Amino acid sequence: MASAPLPLSPAPIKFGTDGWRGITGVDITVERLLPVAAAAAQELAHRAPEGLNSRTVVIGYDRRFLAPELAEAIAAAVRGCELEPLLTDTAVPTPACSWAVVERKALGALVITASHNPPEWLGLKIKGPFGGSVEGDFTAAVERRLAAGGITAPIKAEVPRFDGRGEHLEGLRRKLDLSALVDGLKAINLKVIVDPMHGSAAGCVTELLGPEAAGVVEEIRSERDPLFGGHPPEPLAPYLGALIAAVKASTAAGTPAVGLVFDGDGDRIAAVDETGRFCSTQLLMPLLIDHLARARQLPGAVVKTVSGSDLMRLVAEAQGRKVLELAVGFKYIAAEMLAGDVLIGGEESGGVGFGMHLPERDALFAAMLVLEALVEGKQPLGARLDALQQQHGGSSHYDRLDLRLADMEARRRLETLLDQSTPSTVAGADVLEVISTDGIKLRMGPNHWLMLRFSGTEPLLRLYCEGPDAERVNEVLTWARQFAEAA
Repeated sequence: MASAPLPLSPAPIKFGTDGWRGITGVDITVERLLPVAAAAAQELAHRAPEGLNSRTVVIGYDRRFLAPELAEAIAAAVRGCELEPLLTDTAVPTPACSWAVVERKALGALVITASHNPPEWLGLKIKGPFGGSVEGDFTAAVERRLAAGGITAPIKAEVPRFDGRGEHLEGLRRKLDLSALVDGLKAINLKVIVDPMHGSAAGCVTELLGPEAAGVVEEIRSERDPLFGGHPPEPLAPYLGALIAAVKASTAAGTPAVGLVFDGDGDRIAAVDETGRFCSTQLLMPLLIDHLARARQLPGAVVKTVSGSDLMRLVAEAQGRKVLELAVGFKYIAAEMLAGDVLIGGEESGGVGFGMHLPERDALFAAMLVLEALVEGKQPLGARLDALQQQHGGSSHYDRLDLRLADMEARRRLETLLDQSTPSTVAGADVLEVISTDGIKLRMGPNHWLMLRFSGTEPLLRLYCEGPDAERVNEVLTWARQFAEAA
């Protein structure tokens, strides 16, 4: 896959929905990263909750090129702020840093990662003392500190290190009955094939389930590859050919398999069912809602983003659960977790969090609960999902299309058109409801809607659609593309 041309000059330092990211060696350099890390550490100290007397800032990193070296470099920046850096001793999933913050009652964490972005990218995520990503007002304050130009000199010294990966896995073991899970997988003859996409979650499932899972669990693409096989380490079907082939081969040989895939820093999840069908969190979330609410009977509301499948709501309401529908972005879900009693919260792009765990996406914990749900239902993933859909109004299909507009002026014209002349029909179907929680969502019926949502920073329109079958979804997305391009 050809990469876009690299910029010749760095972009301004600007935080997005979860951190600051850019091209390694252009946007992300040691010289630019050190003051950002110092400003973030100072803001963590400034905002420390009353009674939190820690001076510790956890530092972690993923498997990208230069990530270990840059993590060690920002430790010196943290020390220069008269704070105490604590560095993971190996690459870790980002949720491991959040876990360490909560367990150690630290000020927060700085994680060198570009998550699911292409291989040439790197970045910095900031985690607060509650164990989740900081909100926009925090990163705006970091940007103001940078603009003010305060100077802190990095202090190089031996950096204390700790087993962040091992501590996270041990924490998950305490929350799960993994021995029973392995026995259950054997009982239903289900193989688990894991694809960490060369990222920092590599080896974690195998280690969690232990030697008794030998022959049940297989991992592919677990070696470190900073190029990620030439694709972004994002759990999307076009990048999962090896996993889909491995799952289908196992099923054809007589052992149904489920594929589990994690993004580059282990906070997003997707799956592949025994037939080779890609299953995003649009399908995994309803399964998890059913399992946690019905089988485990855990308390709490269900939180979904407005781009999430209607099946999430239908399953939740069947279990008598309150459903909150929020704007796109896990930070909104995390805020709800901190404020109230939440069973589960998730977004269509692969992030799932749990009220009994962390206000944070944790793909490893989600993966174990998916397997637990399959064992409880005594069915492989595809059969289990098909049955769940039939119980709640029949099957539906979902797809998303990202449409790059000509320029920001084209975007403004389309925004004005949608605002002043919202379509009353979509691909021949009447619009029954217009929802403006985030972008414009046009509902044509149960399990049938189109959502148009603009990127916050570029001329990019995201088109989301759910419909009764794949053909109808394609018709609606084609209509939406033509509508946008004609504006």
